[in-house]
Amino acid sequence: MSHHDHHAEHATAHAVDHPYHLVDPSPMPLFTSMAVLMLASGLAMYMHEMTAGYVLLPLGFVAVLACMGFWWRDVIREGLYQKAHTTAVQHGLRVGMALFITSEVMFFFAFFWAFFDASLFPKVHIQDTWDMLTGTAVWPPEGIKPFDAWDLPFMNTLILLLSGTTVTWAHYALLQNNQKDMVTALAITVGLGFTFTLLQAVEYSHAAFKFTDGIYAATFYMATGFHGAHVIIGTIFLAVCLVRAKRGTLTPRGHLGFEFAAWYWHFVDVVWLFLFVGVYWWGAGNAG
Repeated sequence: MSHHDHHAEHATAHAVDHPYHLVDPSPMPLFTSMAVLMLASGLAMYMHEMTAGYVLLPLGFVAVLACMGFWWRDVIREGLYQKAHTTAVQHGLRVGMALFITSEVMFFFAFFWAFFDASLFPKVHIQDTWDMLTGTAVWPPEGIKPFDAWDLPFMNTLILLLSGTTVTWAHYALLQNNQKDMVTALAITVGLGFTFTLLQAVEYSHAAFKFTDGIYAATFYMATGFHGAHVIIGTIFLAVCLVRAKRGTLTPRGHLGFEFAAWYWHFVDVVWLFLFVGVYWWGAGNAG
């Protein structure tokens, strides 16, 4: 028996000693860190209008996307073909996703804090302190014409709420092994996510204020813009699940990818509800 055969037998003998997944050596962490470095350097150079930035920034962006795609493809294969996602591993991955969403909650909390800090306690010049004490300091600041919350933002609220129900429909169809309904429900969800982004783009194009127009504009665009980015990410996440559903690789027993996409989508939905009520409706409606 060669050393290699002995090693293989040894590995097989010990394969079932524990339920944890010991990942094979992968080049992805190294490639990803190089891609992120390229993206960050490119962004800094681009902001300083250096010629290299115009090349490095898009290259880094594409490289990061490629690394994400390949790395997650490996994770899907580990779960699907290597059967590496045992109950213990699934638990670990669930905890990881829950912690990631918690970090996202904190991320958005910062933007809400900035918005409410600026609106509840307007920072005014010394001569305007009396206005503030007598309650005549206004929000939004003078010269800012906010969006009508009951126009496109309300439409988008309905779209996201509906998408929350269709993603749940997809989950139930998956649990019942009903591939046809699952593909339909997921396709509708992805369509709704795309429509949301489209409507937000239309809304932004009709904005009466720019990102640089003071504290209202800055906090408004940071909160709604980052949410928009998260909708795009969530839509891509669900679109990948849709492709997997069509291929039949999501099973009632193994569908962590879909589960996490649904969690993420519900998170995006809830953040929008807070944005709609706090920023679009209350934030624009308590002027004077």
